[in-house]
Amino acid sequence: MINRELIRIKIVQLTYAYYQNGNKLMDSAEKELLFSLSKAYDLYNYLLELIVAVTQEERNRVEVATKKAVREGEPMPSQKFAYNKFAVQLEENKALQEFAETQKQSWANSVEFVRGLCNQIEQSQAYAEYMADTDDSYEADREIWRKIYRQLIQENEALDQLLEEQSLYWNDDKEVVDTFVLKTIKRFDPKNKAKQELLPEYKDLEDKDFAVKLFRSTILNADQYQRYMSETSRNWDFSRLAYMDVVIMQIAIAEMLTFPNIPISVTINEYVDLAKLYSTPKSGGYINGMLDSIARYLVSTGKLMKTIEDRPQRRQAPRRPMTPRLNRAQAALEEGEVLRSRYAAQAEEQAEQNDEERED
Repeated sequence: MINRELIRIKIVQLTYAYYQNGNKLMDSAEKELLFSLSKAYDLYNYLLELIVAVTQEERNRVEVATKKAVREGEPMPSQKFAYNKFAVQLEENKALQEFAETQKQSWANSVEFVRGLCNQIEQSQAYAEYMADTDDSYEADREIWRKIYRQLIQENEALDQLLEEQSLYWNDDKEVVDTFVLKTIKRFDPKNKAKQELLPEYKDLEDKDFAVKLFRSTILNADQYQRYMSETSRNWDFSRLAYMDVVIMQIAIAEMLTFPNIPISVTINEYVDLAKLYSTPKSGGYINGMLDSIARYLVSTGKLMKTIEDRPQRRQAPRRPMTPRLNRAQAALEEGEVLRSRYAAQAEEQAEQNDEERED
């Protein structure tokens, strides 16, 4: 599930935090990177559990409504959504159950949010059409949950705030993780029953290795990479660079030099997009030009054994629309608070204790 897009985002965040925190322990920073990535996988499972939590709340509502109908002689409520075939299969999924058993966080601790989401679902057009439809197939049951997720969970400010309160690591993860939740819903097959496979944490060991190698190369070779920036910035006003721009270019250079199979154009495009997300409005164009110059310099001096192919003109991707989640994430980055290392915090706490002991 953890793909290279998410890995690059995490490395941008962690590299920035590495310099901001003053904690220069490489091993601790690497542990923090892997922990941060594992939290993204936790979020993936947690959002799947939200579907189960909504289903269980709907079942409770149907039970109450059924008792009332029996007591007052009214028509029985429909059980269609409460016993949605896809949701029941997800509820019984062995892998998701095993995950839940290892976690302290549970939607049982956020009952009011779950109830509010149920209310939103019941008031939606998608729900009304689903309940009125006579199609009771598994495919229809799976599709309604894809619609609900896209319409009411993907861009849900209340959910964003709740997740942010539960883990600072989830600030920027949800947008990427949402795509994997939707992919998982689409892949569910009733024939697999409770043994339906969820997405693995990593597609393969190569992606985990990519994360560790890229991060280590970025930090350990920082001085050399920044010299490459200086040597190729004659036509650019190097003083215009925001600190985040330096971090992003440092990582891009590390990727160019460390991974021979990744084309230069792919690397440049990926980090130009990250600059548009995390830095200033003009950073994308500036970093695009700088990285192109740096790549040509590295190739011409024999430091980079790749070819510089003509890069297709990408559709101009404007800076992403500011959402409440993105506003909070960028504000946190600017204040140096995003992904403040747990290990750095522990080190500071230990240092304070040592100072107190010396004073005693």
